[in-house]
Amino acid sequence: MLIDAQFWPFLVAITLLSLSPGVDTLLVIRNTARGGVRDGILTSLAICCGLFVHAAVSALGISLILLQSAWAFGLLKLAGAGYLVWLGAQGLLAARRGQGLPVAGVSGERQAVPAWRPLREGLLSNVLNPKTVVFYMAFLPQFIAPGDPALAKSLFLAGVHFVIANLWQIGVALMVGGAGRLLGSRAFARWLNGATGAVLIAFGVKLALERPPA
Repeated sequence: MLIDAQFWPFLVAITLLSLSPGVDTLLVIRNTARGGVRDGILTSLAICCGLFVHAAVSALGISLILLQSAWAFGLLKLAGAGYLVWLGAQGLLAARRGQGLPVAGVSGERQAVPAWRPLREGLLSNVLNPKTVVFYMAFLPQFIAPGDPALAKSLFLAGVHFVIANLWQIGVALMVGGAGRLLGSRAFARWLNGATGAVLIAFGVKLALERPPA
């Protein structure tokens, strides 16, 4: 059975973890401010699709290989850190140029952002995050009994995480999207671009400097 006595503690734990702020929430806020609620929703969906990737590799043992190989884990860590720094640098450059946030219905200078862009940003930010590899490798097995089908159970638990995280992140996107007039202010746009850019770079540098798990 996929739903057993271990499911309910998992549900409580994953809900609390989903509500804790981090890179995912920050990226949803930034992309919603940049391109409207649609971009925020697409970013959230893409981020959460990455959970199935981590659940599958965890169940298949690939995560164990990454954790036991210092160079493989280090390569993944640097790729994820570099991507976060790149996203942050884009925000800082936009702030330096005084670029406004193209929010639907507020700014006449809005340029349509292709749907693949928030999808790509969300998916890569999650798949390239070694913290999620470590989290799934350490967390999911606690809720999988020895007789359970590991892959099916892992994907099921990732599906639960997908729903809960999306509910939270899409709610954040709707709240940010509702602040249209504020987001249309060039001064606020410049501050938000700079702040989110600096935080993303800080996350990336912190990730690059972290030691691999023992």
